[in-house]
Amino acid sequence: MKKVLKFFASVILLATLATVIFGFFYLGELYSKVAPKAQKIIEYHPNLATKIYDRNGNLIATIYKENRDYVKYDEIPGRMIEALLAIEDTKFFEHRGINFDAIFRAAIKDIKAGKFVEGASTITQQLVKNMVLTRKKKLSRKFQEILIAMKVESALTKEQILERYFNQIYFGHRYYGIKSAAKGYFHKPLSKLTLKEIAMLVGLPRAPSYYDPTRNYQEALKRADRVINRMYELGWIDEKTFVQAIAEQPKVYKKTVYENRAPYIVDEIVRSYSSLLPHIKTAGYKIYTTVDLELQDIVKEELQRGYEEIMKRGVGYNYARLNGASVVVRPQSGEILAFVGGVDYQKSAFNRVTQAKRQPGSAFKPFIYQIALDMGYSQLSKIPDIAKTYTYYINGQKKIWKPKNYEKNFEGVVTLKEALVHSRNLATINLVEQLGLQNVIKRLQEYGFENLPHNLSLALGTVSLSPLKLAGFYTIFSNYGKKTEPILIRRVLDFQGNEIFAQETQSKKLEEPKQAFLMIDILRDVVNRGTGRKARVPGVEVAGKTGTTNNYMDAWFCGFTPDLEVVTWYGQDDNTPLKHSESGGKAAAPVVGRIIKRIYALWPQLRKNFTVPAGVYSLTIDGKRYYFTDISKPKPLDTTPQEKESEDLLF
Repeated sequence: MKKVLKFFASVILLATLATVIFGFFYLGELYSKVAPKAQKIIEYHPNLATKIYDRNGNLIATIYKENRDYVKYDEIPGRMIEALLAIEDTKFFEHRGINFDAIFRAAIKDIKAGKFVEGASTITQQLVKNMVLTRKKKLSRKFQEILIAMKVESALTKEQILERYFNQIYFGHRYYGIKSAAKGYFHKPLSKLTLKEIAMLVGLPRAPSYYDPTRNYQEALKRADRVINRMYELGWIDEKTFVQAIAEQPKVYKKTVYENRAPYIVDEIVRSYSSLLPHIKTAGYKIYTTVDLELQDIVKEELQRGYEEIMKRGVGYNYARLNGASVVVRPQSGEILAFVGGVDYQKSAFNRVTQAKRQPGSAFKPFIYQIALDMGYSQLSKIPDIAKTYTYYINGQKKIWKPKNYEKNFEGVVTLKEALVHSRNLATINLVEQLGLQNVIKRLQEYGFENLPHNLSLALGTVSLSPLKLAGFYTIFSNYGKKTEPILIRRVLDFQGNEIFAQETQSKKLEEPKQAFLMIDILRDVVNRGTGRKARVPGVEVAGKTGTTNNYMDAWFCGFTPDLEVVTWYGQDDNTPLKHSESGGKAAAPVVGRIIKRIYALWPQLRKNFTVPAGVYSLTIDGKRYYFTDISKPKPLDTTPQEKESEDLLF
């Protein structure tokens, strides 16, 4: 019987050799079909995972089509190469792509079984099968595999083939390549792996799902032990190493190091930069953002806390679509330090920081008051705070608009400063009428605002903006007159380490620093004694403005210090109202205050007090300090003679 088996095996072996020779010399047409497949292996361009880092080099996330970190041959431990060869292809460095001895042994087993039961693939053939062929056990596929393997062996060195193998092969658990698998399963670089861990990894490609150590740990150990036994049989490890390796039970991590720590930020990068960075999930970029992960965690926690506070106050109220968003920016550089686009990414991946367009309400008022200051008004200018009724027509239908103050009262006449500190709607509408609606619109357009309503509702912030857009506009104040464009990415490297993109700070001067400071001072009083009192931070000067839209559909607070700016919004995604009294000062301001407080505790070097620029003078009246410039100075009727005499500053 053995003689018969050997005879048939010899026939198969000879037939295989004849087929290979025939394929090379006579089947040119078939070879031309497999040649491009061989070339794909020779000119190796694998899909590489892109990594996104925070400003401190901490990994935020890995995005990929195939989760692969490339490793060069010289970086692969020698023990790992030995382990692979021991279990898969002991004669790898001796053959030219095909191991005829292995084919002979496999043929005998196949004949005994009466079907294909064992392969005889070399590492080169496995690479071919994984990269360009199917796994089906057919003679036609095997023939192509042999042809391609021989072509690859003639074009590449053994080291190049191993480098491709270790980078290409799937190791289970969505890990492609040995480097990703080592980081994923063991949270280690290749250089720190033990022999047992190496054996577990090289044993995976045979059946990645079955030998996945996070799912079937004992079977993974058994497979690793077979690898170690084989190395010992070959004399590649000594007895002491063998015993230690067999006894070891490595710790395997189910939680991957590739976890996405800031999904809203990652989504925004993919959405906004895919055209700039083609193949963003396969090119192996290293993207360095402006984000700080510690700050990101703070914002996430405080946004969630604010959400829970609203829910608690609204027990029994329909808050099925309640959500929020918050963004932190450095005014001087425009760097986005953190942003969270919703209270729960798992429930909603919609990024409200960049994609939600909501009306800012009274948070828009500072821009109107800044225009007034630039047109010669001062903090002491008198503004009528009286009710008016407006009649207008839509499609021939008569409409009546009766705006009111939040407090449902009116003061008669208030100073410009007090009108904004206490967010008086009527005074703001009257101010726009005094300035001229078209004058206001023109200046707002110069600031960069678009799609503005051409009616007096503009005074109450009836323009749609995302939180990030509003944060950008608020840098006009927080950056002393320079509007700074928010930026999320600082630089990008390709997989070879070459810088292919860098983003610098972009700012445009729209106000003189002295004029912008007049608004900073007013917004500082909004926090100290106005509608934004709940954003106060002990020891830190905070300026900002609340925003609440009609029927409490939106609650905003835009706050800033000398070195930070925080914009927070709450509302319902379906535009239904929040519970009555959930204003910006109540819902959003405390969140901004807590975020600022925690960031200052983490970054104590941040400045705590606003500086007064050149060209700004002050006047004290009834214990309150007012600021003015040569453009925005009080008129004779704004102060009494006694008040003027008490001030020794001259124009």
